[in-house]
Amino acid sequence: MCFLLVSNCIGQSSQSASLKIQVGKPGVKVSPTLYGIFFEEINHAGDGGLYGELLRNRSFEESSTPVHWRMVKEGMVDAEMSVDSLYSMSEKNEKYLKLKVLLALEGHIGIANTGYWGIPVTKGSSYVCSLNAMALDGINKAVTVVLEGPDDKVLASATLSGIVAEWKKFTTTLTVGEDCPNARFVIRVMEPGMLFLDMVSLFPKQTFQNRPNGMRQDLAGMLANLKPSFVRFPGGCWVEGDNLGLAYRWKETIGDVADRRYQYNIWEYFSTNGLGFHEYLQMSEDLGAEPLFVINCGMSHNGFVPLSEMKPWVQDALDALEYANGSVDSRWGSLRARQGHAAPFNLKYMEIGNENGGPVYAERYALFHDAIKAKYPDVHLIANVWGGYPKDRPIEIIDEHYYASPRFFIDNAKRYDSYDRSGPRVYVGEYAVTQDCGNGNLRAAIGEAAFMAGMERNSDVVTMSSYAPLFAHINYKKWNPDLINFNGTGAYGTPSYYVQEMFSKNRCDLILPIDLEVEDAPPAPPPSRNGKIGVGTWNTQAEFRDLKVTKGGKVLYSSDFETGAKEWTPMGGEWKLVDGCLRQAAGGTNRRAVAGDAEWTDYTYTLKARKLGGAEGFLILFSVKGTDDFVWWNIGGWGNTRHAIEVAAEGGKSVVGGEVVGSVETGRGDDIP
Repeated sequence: MCFLLVSNCIGQSSQSASLKIQVGKPGVKVSPTLYGIFFEEINHAGDGGLYGELLRNRSFEESSTPVHWRMVKEGMVDAEMSVDSLYSMSEKNEKYLKLKVLLALEGHIGIANTGYWGIPVTKGSSYVCSLNAMALDGINKAVTVVLEGPDDKVLASATLSGIVAEWKKFTTTLTVGEDCPNARFVIRVMEPGMLFLDMVSLFPKQTFQNRPNGMRQDLAGMLANLKPSFVRFPGGCWVEGDNLGLAYRWKETIGDVADRRYQYNIWEYFSTNGLGFHEYLQMSEDLGAEPLFVINCGMSHNGFVPLSEMKPWVQDALDALEYANGSVDSRWGSLRARQGHAAPFNLKYMEIGNENGGPVYAERYALFHDAIKAKYPDVHLIANVWGGYPKDRPIEIIDEHYYASPRFFIDNAKRYDSYDRSGPRVYVGEYAVTQDCGNGNLRAAIGEAAFMAGMERNSDVVTMSSYAPLFAHINYKKWNPDLINFNGTGAYGTPSYYVQEMFSKNRCDLILPIDLEVEDAPPAPPPSRNGKIGVGTWNTQAEFRDLKVTKGGKVLYSSDFETGAKEWTPMGGEWKLVDGCLRQAAGGTNRRAVAGDAEWTDYTYTLKARKLGGAEGFLILFSVKGTDDFVWWNIGGWGNTRHAIEVAAEGGKSVVGGEVVGSVETGRGDDIP
């Protein structure tokens, strides 16, 4: 394939204009599902955040030692504590705490938990305490549960009596007499012996919509204020897991919370799965939003299930739909009814995988597509678009993700103007300004607003969108920025939150066309743009030859890869010389090599290229001033569906001059016109 590039840009000058709104010619109808939310268990968004549980490591599964619990002693007492599994209460969560009281002559001894950076309690509020206990060798009467403030001040307490030599559940309510942002929870023992404890819980009595095992009121209220049309859950990378053993499996998140899988999170903390599949469906219903479930497609960050072993994973998708939508006479629908929700949840959207791609994903997507459409033809399936979306099955909706600079989002406000109207609809499932934005600022919000206006204007293509991430505990931020920041006592929205609120609460029904009339004015001279040249790939292997740079009939550079390529600087990838070509042989994204003089300007750049394999085409770079300051011609980009020129600046890239539908075929050589 041959290329000719002339390195300069089209200038613009100031002109007056008039804008006419065509109120009598209604245009595109705005999708009723355009603005939703995406919840992922990241930054302690669930455990320690939206999920109401106030104690950390409540079932002692996090370690072989009782992390987040510590011994408290007063008087002539002595004891030791450990994690054990000899007398397990649950086959799925075998660990429990063993407290061996050796001496209790005067005073008391106990264990304390400070929750997630302190337990916040408020005056007049009640908290439900529950625990499972068993006693041996002397402790056969009672324990005291206490909420304490600083200096061991008792804020509320209750005595639990009747502990015996077998597991028994106890429940009581603690009502607090004053505010305390950093209380601790203590279980006190006053006699020697052996005490076993498991599933020790402290929950606000008041939750959002008064749901048992429910959500924190203020955080859920901020979600309700956004009036989302859908809720995408539970992730994100949380769905994939770092390996298949840590992949999200919804059946392990329903039923009795004591039997739910205690799971290590890819974001480096444990999840109780107390906020499970049923609770996500209930949350969506309580918010008046459509549930959108992302199911693992047999792929993780570091591995995938062989095709011959995919049947249980596909069956999980069918069973999830039966749980959400099935009759009370069905196997999974009856389980939903036993959880207190006889009516179906009407799950209409399911995304197959998260940020998966390539042939491995396409094979697995086909399995899910065929099975789901055969049994549930009205369910809308969403496909990942990593390196191109699957082509051998009908695709309804594709999921695109964008994290970039404010400039990128402003420059891409017209991104969807040129999308193929006959192709799949688009769900922008994750997007946010993540560069030059501090912890979330007005500049970021303005960039996102410009992009959202473009999505709304092209709502015949973009049918859904959701900002990401949603929540972050201020003491544990694995991603920045986030829409809502919180601690135990309060929360605030970033400027981006209020942009989301503004668009969602002021949804229009349709777009009215406009006529823009601009007065003639003499064009400004085009500015010169200087810089080096380069070539590159994105999820592709390719080779390049016969590169030449000329200016005014003078040759500035001509490649001779038979003798070497010392003048070329690789920037990622596996670059080597093969048969007189400069070849990039590795996979991965953003593989570049550059050469030339940074002072070159107004030059003509020609070359020949051939795609050897992979998911996209190749990149032709010019006006290269630095790692993040260049222009490239992206040929066969966006899953090998479009061509466009992109300008990289301020940490992001933006399309200039629109996009053209097209692709690059593997193996096509120099004779392609």
